[in-house]
Amino acid sequence: MIPAASPTLQPASQDTAPPPLDWRRAWREAVRDPRELLALLGLDALAGRVSEAAAAQFPLRVPRGFVARMRHGDPQDPLLRQVLPLDDEDRIVPGFTLDAVGDADARAGQGVIRKYRGRALLVATGSCAIHCRYCFRRHFPYAEETAAAGHWQDAVAAIAADPGIEEVILSGGDPLSLATPKLAELTDALAGIGHLRRLRIHSRLPVVLPERIDAPLLAWLRGLPWPLAFVIHANHGNEFDAGVDAALARLRSAGTARGGIALLNQAVLLRGVNDSVEALAQLGERSFQAGALPYYLHQLDRVAGSAHFEVSDDRARALHAALAARLSGYLVPRLVREVAGDPGKRPL
Repeated sequence: MIPAASPTLQPASQDTAPPPLDWRRAWREAVRDPRELLALLGLDALAGRVSEAAAAQFPLRVPRGFVARMRHGDPQDPLLRQVLPLDDEDRIVPGFTLDAVGDADARAGQGVIRKYRGRALLVATGSCAIHCRYCFRRHFPYAEETAAAGHWQDAVAAIAADPGIEEVILSGGDPLSLATPKLAELTDALAGIGHLRRLRIHSRLPVVLPERIDAPLLAWLRGLPWPLAFVIHANHGNEFDAGVDAALARLRSAGTARGGIALLNQAVLLRGVNDSVEALAQLGERSFQAGALPYYLHQLDRVAGSAHFEVSDDRARALHAALAARLSGYLVPRLVREVAGDPGKRPL
């Protein structure tokens, strides 16, 4: 996710203090300096590996609650590895490009990406509470291609004009980076489109900033006129804690005007993070324990700056086969790759 402005903040009442777990406050207090992050973890010696160029192009941002789940003194911590801008990112590797999944060629309107039959993806915002170093949209031109521009008018018009679109996917950045009234503005506009049958939300915030799942957001979800699939993103079992469990429980209990919420988890296979049977098994079991069914395990999208995370296809298949032999089938996500121009995710 390319850095964008923080979400619109509502002015606080002069006679009341912000609640202690307000998500906007937690957002503002995120760690943004790699050296501060390393100092918090007792890893000052690792500062020499930090890439100033990578940190300038794609700045560090990580909520303090997520930092608290990292292992103190462990330079190989799987959560730290996902967010720390290392000098590995400076290498130019053939095949790793700025637009790894062909978003530019699939543009169908302001912030609307149309790749697969029956579905349209809305790039709702470029902002996110965490900057993951493997992000396939880290070079995306959000300034020109955000659906929220112009109060969603161009994006909504593009969807309304295509009766083949039955499902809208809210993505980004992270759609829950937007204030709830802004999300309601979008769904109120979409509600007038008769051919829409489903809504899907992809968000990492329930995991990295669980405070975001607050009462106004849940009220908005309950009022949606479509069945809802909510896809979270966790790559390692250590990303879950009691706060995340509680946030996902709130999500599951919300439902919509048309039924319950299907809660799923998608992950990316990342070298040094989860590229072992033990880590993947822990992730599947912990995700299910928290109420999110394992959905996809993505092979890395080959975006420039992420080559050090890549796991070979042969190793990915071997890991997936071993995982399937170890766990119940419903705990094993589908191993897939996104290939530009394909009509759907490609199974491996």
